[in-house]
Amino acid sequence: MQSERDVSVKEMQEVDLEAAAEVHRLAFIRQQHSLEWLESNLKATPKIFCYVAYANEFCIGYIIWSQKAGFRPSAVIELEQIAVSPSFQGRGIGKILITRTLPEVAVKLRGQGSVLKHIMVTTRADNHAQRLYRNVLGAEVEATLSNLYSADEVIMVARNVKT
Repeated sequence: MQSERDVSVKEMQEVDLEAAAEVHRLAFIRQQHSLEWLESNLKATPKIFCYVAYANEFCIGYIIWSQKAGFRPSAVIELEQIAVSPSFQGRGIGKILITRTLPEVAVKLRGQGSVLKHIMVTTRADNHAQRLYRNVLGAEVEATLSNLYSADEVIMVARNVKT
């Protein structure tokens, strides 16, 4: 596991886009236009909240949280995407990204007059990250969608989240 004190997490800024796009390109080989994807998400604030993780001066991961179905008093957010550079996978970076950014997202929601209700995650049915979402968020598989993107996808939901 990467030492938590060796990893810094901050809100993504334009200056981070190139480095985060490289993480996206390496982590999601079936996806294209990494820079444009991340840039469009960054521009969607306050619907979307983007954060990056650095070890020293190197971007090693990012996380994107997205509000679902409008700005509501009881917010449902989606862990839209989380990526860790392959050379840093298996070191706890995903957990760091979730645990450090979720409280900040909850504060931003309160600033909008909302409270966090549920968290959704959609991921491949064979993605080992399901264990991370279960252990860190308390998310459970609620549905399976056959052959949605490149394989079956599951929808996981963490209900009545406390932050």
